[in-house]
Amino acid sequence: MKFYEICFSPTGGTKKAADMLAEKLAEEIQSVDLTDYKTDFSGISLEEDDEAIIAVPSYGGRVPETAVKRLSLIKGNQAKAILVCVYGNRAYEDTLVELEDTAKAAGFRITAAVAAVAEHSIARQIAAGRPDPQDQAQLTDFAEKIREKLSSGSTAEPAIPGNRPYKKAGGAGMVPKPTRDCVKCGICAEKCPVQAIDREDPHKTDSNKCISCMRCISVCPHSARKVNSVMLAAVNTMLKKACAQRKDCELYL
Repeated sequence: MKFYEICFSPTGGTKKAADMLAEKLAEEIQSVDLTDYKTDFSGISLEEDDEAIIAVPSYGGRVPETAVKRLSLIKGNQAKAILVCVYGNRAYEDTLVELEDTAKAAGFRITAAVAAVAEHSIARQIAAGRPDPQDQAQLTDFAEKIREKLSSGSTAEPAIPGNRPYKKAGGAGMVPKPTRDCVKCGICAEKCPVQAIDREDPHKTDSNKCISCMRCISVCPHSARKVNSVMLAAVNTMLKKACAQRKDCELYL
């Protein structure tokens, strides 16, 4: 039996939350990075007695389309799956239910689901520092309850909240651009999950490919990529009231 952590985490918040669960559920973890465009996901095949955490961020209340496409290529073969959606303290809306449908279509059996909060990938002051020690304590408690269910052999599926059909997905919205500090090192282009940045000239970004994941900003060693300051201010204003109250992690068994 193997334990997999299948994760789409452009800026690290989703993986941090998934790690907190995975480290309490298994000693050895096989990592599958859904942001790695070079991976042949169709070549990944689990076995029935395997277990997996499948973790994604919530983008406007939906699973990122890129994550859906790549997860759909993996062969679940009835392995047990713990679903994790991570959001920036606003709302995760239809993310978990869409992830449930995607995982089932890929052949996974859903055992549990978790909604966790991480620092907002665009408005970084929203939920800053999360998941924090309080979140870790909750996720550790969740992991113990999930392990108890797995050990019991229960095949009951959790009642996961969300709507079908899902809410309409938003557009890319905010496309990061290079500043004068850009030295064209190419790290952003190499790490972009969807290859939206020109490898020869990182000043060129294909706005039709960009998914506004903010990976390029998080990996730039020179802090030389930014989003439009006016748009960022508008996002901060919009989110400030909706995200004012701390939201706890949620478990569905």
